[in-house]
Amino acid sequence: MTVSSGSPGWYLRRLSRMGPREVGGRVGDAVRRRRWRTARPNCPSVTGARFTAVLPAGTIAAVPPDAAKRLVAEADRLMDGHAEYFGVDRDDLADPDWFYDPKTGRRAPVGYAFDVPYRDEDAVGDIKQIWELSRHHHLTVLAAAYAITGDERYAERVAEHLRSWWAANAPLSGVHWTSGIELGIRLLSWVWIRRLLDGWPGAADLFEGNPVALQQIWHHQRWLAAFPSRGSSANNHVIAEAAGQSAAACAFGWFPSSARWRADALRSLERQLRSNTFGSGLNRELATEYHGLVLELGLAAVAEADASDVPVPASIRLVLLRMTDALAAVVDNRLRPPRQGDADDGHGLVVDGAGTDRWGSLLATGDAVFGRLAWWPTVTGTDVRTPLLAALIRPYSKSGTAPAVSRPASRPAHFADAGMTILRGPEKIWCRCDGGPHGFLSIAAHAHADALSVEVRHDGVDVLSDPGTYCYHGQPEWRQYFRSTLGHNTLRLDGADQSVSGGPFLWTRHARSRVLVADTSDASDQGTVRWCAEHDGYRPSVHRRRVELTAASQELRVVDEVRGQHSPRRAAHLAFHLGPAIAADLVGNRAVLTWTRDGEDRSATLDLPAQLSWRAHRGESDPSLGWYSAGFGRKEPTTTLVGTGFADGTQGFTTVLRFRG
Repeated sequence: MTVSSGSPGWYLRRLSRMGPREVGGRVGDAVRRRRWRTARPNCPSVTGARFTAVLPAGTIAAVPPDAAKRLVAEADRLMDGHAEYFGVDRDDLADPDWFYDPKTGRRAPVGYAFDVPYRDEDAVGDIKQIWELSRHHHLTVLAAAYAITGDERYAERVAEHLRSWWAANAPLSGVHWTSGIELGIRLLSWVWIRRLLDGWPGAADLFEGNPVALQQIWHHQRWLAAFPSRGSSANNHVIAEAAGQSAAACAFGWFPSSARWRADALRSLERQLRSNTFGSGLNRELATEYHGLVLELGLAAVAEADASDVPVPASIRLVLLRMTDALAAVVDNRLRPPRQGDADDGHGLVVDGAGTDRWGSLLATGDAVFGRLAWWPTVTGTDVRTPLLAALIRPYSKSGTAPAVSRPASRPAHFADAGMTILRGPEKIWCRCDGGPHGFLSIAAHAHADALSVEVRHDGVDVLSDPGTYCYHGQPEWRQYFRSTLGHNTLRLDGADQSVSGGPFLWTRHARSRVLVADTSDASDQGTVRWCAEHDGYRPSVHRRRVELTAASQELRVVDEVRGQHSPRRAAHLAFHLGPAIAADLVGNRAVLTWTRDGEDRSATLDLPAQLSWRAHRGESDPSLGWYSAGFGRKEPTTTLVGTGFADGTQGFTTVLRFRG
């Protein structure tokens, strides 16, 4: 069953997940929106505004030449009008239509912002396609290219696009004024655009000397102060709102309300970073790309505060430190983090060209700001963003207010609060085991029904893969598939998901998991590491899974059991999704897996439970099965092995994956 957002039933289900305080806040928001329709706030007059949050001398010279080369190549593609967003190529960026969705060919309607039905693809188009360009990441890239090369063509194009956007998007008009995360990230982009254009003669006239720019900056901040994400929606969105608000109030502190906005935003950022982050440092949404987004936003916010000599609450730096250590702990040998939960390719600050590794960049910045630990993986790539941020952010040990903290002496493998365990073996074998909470807050918006799933890689190649996300709005059948239990490497009973979906970003019942064993102490060349967990999503039955990785034999053993049944049998589907690089030859209950890495042929055997009947699926759409999404808006066929049969509680299903030396 597919459930769309925006229907009366969805609103009732959404309301049921809110507490009284959130309901009251949303009622107040509705009253304010109605009042602003006819009595919109007016921007106060500003005189004598100056931009002082510039980069220290020598910062641009510290950008590595290869990173600068990638950036300029990206900027030149943008100057030619070309870009790619979520799998869709655009060639109209020389003079873009800010409301056009190239995916559907639709154009979002104009009018009072809060009347725009942005969740309705038939009326608006794919909202992600429309919003992404107006985050103005392409303009931060062009501005960075100007800072590096001094070529004024880049600066002039930035100015053209900003003036075009401001003219087309009057305050509170249209789809770009409907979501706080968009306003927050856009403000962050504008701060960096102004900073990177500082050497250009037209920079001051574009920003502080431009009444239209001042009005836009003021209205963005006024909007964020009035309509913060609340309660069950206070996830990465509220952090983007607070980060953008605090950054703008620091760098563009030209308004009577700037000091209050800055203080309120930093307080919100401190509170929300703590609430959105486990003590172990992992993001509570358990969606890895949002861990990266939140970390980027937090670092950018601290950079602005430090550049303006604004005190930063000590716990903000501490949370960012823990997030960075956690990221260093969970990546595989190729610096790829887990593919867990939703992923929409969202970024907080973009000043790099194609080919720059996001996770390596974050670890490089962490090294510059916090200092790397001995067990951190080595980062060999370069980026533009790290020297820019490092030039503004005070090193943790010199920040003055940062508390002393005990950091892990060795690489963590089990994150008890997040329920994530990383099993590592020889020959670069990496396995993520999921025994954590279903998601964050009452709606668990970015969670998938993936309890007890495993994700296995060999030298960075997905062998047993997490298929990814693919889409959010407009294609409910695909949204449902990529979030489903069958869409993950775990067991489904009676054709049902472990957790119950109430819409594209809403879960009305959450499976509860608990880790029983996480023994990662014997990770030697001959040792065995173990994990065991269970969940109650198939009540009254309990699904329990054991995973053992034995180094000597390069063998991963997975045992699934269904316990506590009151009925004699339950229909079972056990799925294993292979990565897109893996070819599979399935005969009976044995699959021979082959792939190539760096020109070298690799292989493994997958012995599947004989009690089940096995079939390989690839690129099927009725129903959806056998797909992999490498990034938002992109999908490709891959092989999924599905075993069907019955679980009777008397014996387990044993799967053995053996890598060949």
